[in-house]
Amino acid sequence: MFYHLLVPLHDVASVFNVFRYITFRAAMAVMTALLVSLIFGPRFIRTLRRLSVGQNIREVGPESHQVKAGTPTMGGLLILLALVVSTLLWANLANPFVWIAVVVTSLFGLIGFADDFIKVRRGRNLGLTARHKLFLQVVVGAAAALVLRSLPLGFESTLSFPFLKGLAPDLGWLYVPFVALVLVGASNAVNLTDGLDGLAIGSTLIAAATYAVFTYVAGHKGVATYLQVSAVPGVGEVSVFCGALVGASLGFLWFNGHPAQVFMGDVGSLALGGAIGMVAVLCKQELVLVLVGGLFVLEALSVILQVGSYKLTGKRIFRMAPLHHHFELLGWAEPKIIVRFWIVALLFALAGLSTLKLR
Repeated sequence: MFYHLLVPLHDVASVFNVFRYITFRAAMAVMTALLVSLIFGPRFIRTLRRLSVGQNIREVGPESHQVKAGTPTMGGLLILLALVVSTLLWANLANPFVWIAVVVTSLFGLIGFADDFIKVRRGRNLGLTARHKLFLQVVVGAAAALVLRSLPLGFESTLSFPFLKGLAPDLGWLYVPFVALVLVGASNAVNLTDGLDGLAIGSTLIAAATYAVFTYVAGHKGVATYLQVSAVPGVGEVSVFCGALVGASLGFLWFNGHPAQVFMGDVGSLALGGAIGMVAVLCKQELVLVLVGGLFVLEALSVILQVGSYKLTGKRIFRMAPLHHHFELLGWAEPKIIVRFWIVALLFALAGLSTLKLR
């Protein structure tokens, strides 16, 4: 909104020229989303407590988590509020990529909200069935891909490979299921990571900041050409969305840090994963997501390996999956696991950024 209101005033006063710059508006989006979270967070948490929107803890989880039962959940609504408000205030709303990111994130959040609502209403840790949840995620992902292919901006259905500058095959209509796979995979990986106070939101913050760089580079033809990455005209504006996501994550971490005052619930984890996955698609850096979101990949992989091993051999690889529970049962304190996993997430993000130059 500010872009449309204030940029035209640069003829009156040159100071308004600053609102043209994506970097400035992205920084403002960080601060705005953070302030929205900090201002509305306490009242929001009190409202959740008054409505008895408490977390139900899985009986099969670590026994130490039983003390967290009753902690307000569905805090992802606060994340979405800060993210959407900040994006709408600072982004160029004529940019279709911004709207795609906002709408897809909101739809994944809506799926998570339905799941959380059923859990709270039934008073148990079972919401939507896995089949229903997966179906809805695939539908949103496929719809996003179809919209991208129909844009008059010439968005290409090519796939870029990190470290290989000349390889960019056109997936054609296979791009639709591919995008759906990226979004479903990202949203569920973040969902699996959300098991310790601040773990998922801190890791999301790192991934969002990293993709703010990727989107800015992809949207700047000169820089993209120099770094030999896919240029996507207009996608630089998504950096503002990424900035808002960083700010919303910081704000929520204020309340979600150990010991957590509120949990994000599926409305938060599915939305965050969908947001990161959508941004990766928009800037043509889908495969780099495996590096940037390496911690999420490890968490999801630990579940896949655990289930596969148990079904095939009757034996478990880890004491408990996802991976963070394994370290809990090894005796690691929760804060130590969280901080060390953040460090791992940061290292993965730096590895992802290195692909900009190593081509």
